[in-house]
Amino acid sequence: MARRHSGEILEQYELESIQGSSVPVPHPTQLTHLQFRRFAGCPMCNLHIHSFMQGYDQLLAAGIQEVAIFHSDKDALLKHHTDAPFPIVADPKKLLYKAFGVEASILSVLNPGVWPAAFKGMFRYGVGLPALGESPLGLPADFLIDSNGRILAAKYGDHAYDHWEVAHVLELARKARQA
Repeated sequence: MARRHSGEILEQYELESIQGSSVPVPHPTQLTHLQFRRFAGCPMCNLHIHSFMQGYDQLLAAGIQEVAIFHSDKDALLKHHTDAPFPIVADPKKLLYKAFGVEASILSVLNPGVWPAAFKGMFRYGVGLPALGESPLGLPADFLIDSNGRILAAKYGDHAYDHWEVAHVLELARKARQA
């Protein structure tokens, strides 16, 4: 499927988190930050997810439902993300990736901009090679979605560490509420 754009209205999704909870996207009363990550053991993804874990209270206070999607299976994700305070969704068949137009590219890991984060993530969380069926070439994507399903903002990463940070999500949410 083609990429999604700001202003587009999404259909309702009912996802299941690795924690066993049902996750409505869009959330009926909150904004939703839907982030697409790579594979469960990805050092850069683990670094990024932990930054959202640290900023989770701010996101919650701002009325944002945080949801992270990985193209790994549930068992692999449970090895790395059981402590996440927000829903982590397994999408090993990449159905959601296809529905949102999230792609892969050899440039995802060849861009020198990813190397500092890759080394920092490996140092903190281990090497984390992709398992069978997982790809190290995935690109990240971020979406901010209102309670009516309207995409307020979308970002497709150009490399593996090209994504929104917590502060940017909070700023987008603040601007959306003012509009």
